[in-house]
Amino acid sequence: MPAALTPAAFDALDPDAAASVVAVWAAVPAWIDAVVAARPYGTREALAAHADALARTWTRDDLDAALAHHPRIGEKPRGTGAEAAASRSEQSSMSAADATTAAAIAAGNAAYEERFGRVFLIRAAGRTPEPMRAALERRLDNDDETEAAEALDQLRQIALLRLEAAIA
Repeated sequence: MPAALTPAAFDALDPDAAASVVAVWAAVPAWIDAVVAARPYGTREALAAHADALARTWTRDDLDAALAHHPRIGEKPRGTGAEAAASRSEQSSMSAADATTAAAIAAGNAAYEERFGRVFLIRAAGRTPEPMRAALERRLDNDDETEAAEALDQLRQIALLRLEAAIA
């Protein structure tokens, strides 16, 4: 992962460079534009508060846009960019998953995609494989509206953790 930027350095980036940074946090185009347009922030706290408030307005379309860039839990993220590096770091605990848990997560991913038509999303950072498996199995029982809301909240949590890692 690249070195963290100071808030002042982030505020000073040209709009395209700032958008490239924000896109790693969550690939939601309107949110990226809004976060970049609201600069300067001055502090990481102000940036995080604004990004969080905007993320709480995300829709299912925003979720679909962002999930086009997220690997399945348990799959190795493809690519060499910052987003793939962040996913690899966040999912690092999956390398310790036993075969039974890994197989259950793979089967759960398939069932989830069949049921909801999108990739299962969970904030993997700070979680071990078993709690992720349990959350996947629990969320398979959600109705579509409840699950969309839960997935959007997970995406928001991921975005804010990535923001905190990117801005010193």
